[in-house]
Amino acid sequence: MDALAQRRELRRQLAQRRRALTPTERIAAAQGLRRSLEQLPEYFTDVRVAGYWASHGELPLNLVIPPLAARGQQFLLPVIGSDRRLRFAPWQAGEAVQPNRYGIPEPAAPGELLEPFQLDMVLVPLLGFDRRGHRLGHGGGYYDRSFAFLNEQLRPTEPLLVGIAYAFQELPELDDQHWDVPLDFIATERELIDCNPQAAE
Repeated sequence: MDALAQRRELRRQLAQRRRALTPTERIAAAQGLRRSLEQLPEYFTDVRVAGYWASHGELPLNLVIPPLAARGQQFLLPVIGSDRRLRFAPWQAGEAVQPNRYGIPEPAAPGELLEPFQLDMVLVPLLGFDRRGHRLGHGGGYYDRSFAFLNEQLRPTEPLLVGIAYAFQELPELDDQHWDVPLDFIATERELIDCNPQAAE
């Protein structure tokens, strides 16, 4: 099996396992995720925090988003552009959404769209990860294309990329492709993983 086929099979297995979680397991994971993010100072201070609308069994952000608004921080959701890149629209609970081409809800009438470089922190969905910050996405390449500019900068910088995953999505090692944009941190329901521990020393 070639590398591409292996990645496809890995994606299928991880997605299947994620979809099989019970509602109780998801709620518990959402609680654990908030505790993990609370170990990251930027979660309390960054002004513009982008996330995602959980679909296909992704770890829900429903306990992570409300504290942002309470602290005066802005939450944003991704919007897929015609150039296959992501831009981000401010969104609050209760505001209208509409499905994009993948059936994932996006803000229905975004007043403003922010470019990736205008964000402070991005909570990035994923299917698999390793502790070096390599991410297995859904294969569309939207995040890698949109945040490619970070590969030319000394990391960590802004925006801070924080992968969001269930602990079982951890893999021993992922081969990185030249276009991959590594994550700075990964937050699971169990822990906050610093992908660049040497950078902090």
